[in-house]
Amino acid sequence: MADITAAMVKSLRDRTQLPMMDCKKALIQAEGDEEKAIEFLRKSGKAKMSSRTDRETGEGRIAIYKGDNATAMIELQCESAPVAANDQFVALANALAKQLAEGPGAATVEELLAQSDLQLQFDDLMNKIREVFKIPRILRVEGSTGTYVHHDARLGVILEFDGDNVEVANNISMQIAGMNPQAINAASLDPEVLKKEREIAEEQTRTANAGKPENIVAKIVEGRVNAVLKEICLENQDYIVESGKTVGKVAEDAGLKLKKFHRWVVSAVN
Repeated sequence: MADITAAMVKSLRDRTQLPMMDCKKALIQAEGDEEKAIEFLRKSGKAKMSSRTDRETGEGRIAIYKGDNATAMIELQCESAPVAANDQFVALANALAKQLAEGPGAATVEELLAQSDLQLQFDDLMNKIREVFKIPRILRVEGSTGTYVHHDARLGVILEFDGDNVEVANNISMQIAGMNPQAINAASLDPEVLKKEREIAEEQTRTANAGKPENIVAKIVEGRVNAVLKEICLENQDYIVESGKTVGKVAEDAGLKLKKFHRWVVSAVN
């Protein structure tokens, strides 16, 4: 058996940032070979964390990267808020988004991690921090986009549009983050949602306006439905950056056609 010195243990710890006892055990297992010890630590650490995948990952961050030809958004989850703000965790999230945007693309998380040295980065950091990491979703879109990531990185938005006014598109992305619309406009809203809202409006109106002429009731119903659409449809909402205009009017004035948006919140399905 090789003589494992304190200097050897310190050297391995400096490279891996893992506890001294773990480093010593790995060096003993590797008979003093530092590279083999690192490989052993990676394998054992990955196996250990894989056995803990049922632990809740309610924290994390959204990362967005805008490349020359595509924009990518990823969600990287962890177990605690301090880890979500850790510089290395932030760097990993950013690296994942950048590779997804600038690389060949990936249909699955596994495909993305197989590119560059991302799997190695992912495993090493998870092993060092000793929390379960998960990547529940990734997204890559081509074409013109507006983007917004909230200051705590728990919420991110990509807005797909036709046009060239990115500044306005970014502002509208911030609107999407803050106002949480369900659709671009009434035409793109789920028909079942619109049907349900109309049924509710009719029931409320007829109950409160019994005996009024049908044409009056119909106008009240339409007014109630329009009020709901103003809340849940992006183009109908009042623009938060400039009062007196709807988002639809602002987009029209800027020469933008809003196509689709993606609004993600960490640990939420939306």
